[in-house]
Parts: sequence; C-alpha cells; structure tokens
Amino acid sequence: MAPTALNCKECGARYELEARYVCEQCFGPLEVAYDHAGLDPAAARRKIQAGPAGIWRYADFLPFAERPRDALQPGLTPLVRADRLAERLGLREVWIKNDAANPTHSFKDRVVAIALAKAIELGYETVACASTGNLANAVAAHAAAAGLDSYVFVPANLEEQKLLATGVYGTRLVGVEGNYDDVNRLCTQLCETRPWAFVNVNLRPYYSQGSKTLAYEIVEQLGWDLPDRIVCPIASGSLFTKIGRGLDEWLELGLVAGELPAFNGAQALGCSPVAEAYAAGRDVCKPQRPETIAKSLAIGDPADGPYALELARGTGGSIEAVTDNEIRAGIRLLAETTGIFTETAGGVTAAVLAKLARAGAIDPDERVVCVITGEGLKTLDAVRGTFEVAEIEPRFDDFEAPSAGRPRPWARPPERPVTLAGPPRVRFPRSWR
Repeated sequence: MAPTALNCKECGARYELEARYVCEQCFGPLEVAYDHAGLDPAAARRKIQAGPAGIWRYADFLPFAERPRDALQPGLTPLVRADRLAERLGLREVWIKNDAANPTHSFKDRVVAIALAKAIELGYETVACASTGNLANAVAAHAAAAGLDSYVFVPANLEEQKLLATGVYGTRLVGVEGNYDDVNRLCTQLCETRPWAFVNVNLRPYYSQGSKTLAYEIVEQLGWDLPDRIVCPIASGSLFTKIGRGLDEWLELGLVAGELPAFNGAQALGCSPVAEAYAAGRDVCKPQRPETIAKSLAIGDPADGPYALELARGTGGSIEAVTDNEIRAGIRLLAETTGIFTETAGGVTAAVLAKLARAGAIDPDERVVCVITGEGLKTLDAVRGTFEVAEIEPRFDDFEAPSAGRPRPWARPPERPVTLAGPPRVRFPRSWR
C-alpha cells in the first residue's frame, strides 16, 4: 500500500512523485495514484483503529511510503450530533463535523501537514502559499513547528484576526493588493523562479490528499457507515471533491459498504462561480470578482470547479449560494443550536443546510453531515451588530426593575424558526457574557 505515481486527471499521463502539479501533455491537474493490491479491509480497519489520534492513522491512504513525523498532529476532530439544529430544521439526524478543532482552528491543518511532510521528503527548506487566511495560519504554524522558513501571500484586505494569527509564528507575511486569484497568479509565477515548496501550487497533488482524511474520519466516527448527505463549502472545490474521492476509495477497497452520499456544495452569493454554473447547467465555471464577507471562500476562478459540478450532479446533490445576511444568520443558527461558533465559511454551510431543509430538498429521515471548516474567532466582524448588550447598574433592584427606557433582555423569548433574510437580534445582559 504505497503511492506509485502522479496521474493526470484528464489524459491519464503518469509522472514521478516529484514537485509537479500540471500535465505537460494536456495541462490537466495531477493527482496521486496508489497501489492497494492485496489490501485486507478487516485488517486495514484494525490498523486504523490502533493508530495515532489524528490524520496519520490513515497513513496507508496518504502519499508516503512511511508515516512522517508531525509535531502538531491535526485531525480526528469532533463529529457532533446536532439534535437541536435538526429539530429546528425539521430533520431527523444532523451531524456537525467540526474541523475548527484542529491546531490552527481550520481544516487547512490537514492539507498543510501532508504538504510540509512531502516538502521535507523532497528536500525543500522553504515553504510558501497563496491564501485567503486559514491556509496562511496553518502554513506559518506548521513551518515554525518543523523548523522551515516560510512565506505567506494573502490579499491585503484580509481579516485582521487572520493576519494576526499568521504573523505571530514568525513567517514572512506579504499582503498583495488584489483578490485571491491575483495572489495565486503571483505565487504561480514565483514558483517558477524560487526554490520553494508552494503547498497549493507545485505541491498541490499531495496537499489536496489531506482533505480525504475528513471523509475517512466521518466514516469511522459513524461506526464504519456512510451518511446519506454531505453539505460542504466550496472555494476552489478541492475539499468538496476530495471528500468524495476519499469515500470512493474506501467503497472500492471494501472498507465501507453502500453508495456515495448526495453532495451539496455551499457558496457565498458574492463569489459563486460553481453555484452559478450548476444553476445554468454548464460544465465550466465563469470567473467572478469576489465581493462577500466569506473571504475564505472568495476564489473567483476555482481550479476544481468542474469536478465539483460533476460530483454534485452525479450523486443527486446540488450547489447552492446564499447572501451575506443569510451567512450571518447561518452563523447564529449554528451557535444557538449547537454551541459551535463558526467563521463565515461555516455560516455559508449552515445557511445552505437550512435553505435545503426549508425547500424540502432533504428527506427528513436522512442522516446529514454538515462540514464546518473554521473557527468563528477568525471572523468576528461578521457577527458585529447582530446582538445587543443591555447595561445596568451593579444593583439588584436595577436588574429586577431596569431604569425607564431600558428593556428586560433576560426575559427569554419564545423559540422561533430561523429566518435567513437577515441576522437575528438577541439581547442579553453584559453580566451574563
């Protein structure tokens, strides 16, 4: 059970396992091919369950001959049964895969751990990336832990919280005037002239393999069973499609039985090239200039867009888009019903889940997994102004009978169905924060 080559997804050309990301013959994307001949599914399950508490328990399905050393050990994040959320949406069984529980609080720790291990194996001393924020955090942290130099390129208008959570690791942080697609174009050019491992450019075939571990964990955490539906955000489309690929692999190898779940992709309306292509019945995505609060999803020219469309259509799913106000409402919906505070990308996913439920697109008896990719503390501005703080004097009487004109915010209102037209208003006293 080992990686054997890089295969072109379009024409099938094969290449050595080196720092290469595009086919020389047709310019198609490359992915890692494996030899799993002779794999015993029962023995593979036992080995996984006896493995480390993180992504490296799945080392036999990752692009290394031997399990690498990894100081941060991402993965094995909680799969939380969200009964109150399910009840609010009229569904029977909803699970939240909370990848905010990774070392730098997003799913990017998975892909970066794989990419940096491959960079070290290939002899690189400097790593770099183009990022909308979460990848920047992860590259800076994992490079620091591994003792590698790093350069991180981000849009100059990135959320302050993500900039602070990147620069603190000592990386060389570069703000680029432009959107993510401009940043990515610059990094692709630099990749040709610098002896650096760009995790999402020349190491992309390996980097993307980290997303498969989300699929493996979902199966294992559901008792070696498959969900009926997965709702997942789409930026480049890599996470969405690699979760599908991970499930496909285990189905082919006999580690799990059944059929692929329906895949529903979630995008912000202000950057929704894949959702727009899906609605129009096209197989290709028209590039867009992003304008949304969901900056971690703001990729206007998604590399894996066509494959995301294929997966959604082939599994009976869909790709939907929601507005910025719906994103804010999605953040609040998830927080109020599960206690999980997600960033704007998770608000997109929660809002699309609610949209699908209200439209009757989800059978009430389905088992649904909703993938939350990042922590709400990364995008605090998104919830600013969505609730009020009532101020009182530090006296018992003032709590019991507030001054004229001051409301009684602690009188619990009746529970109401979620409204995606705008952010809900919630009032509570400062002393209860």
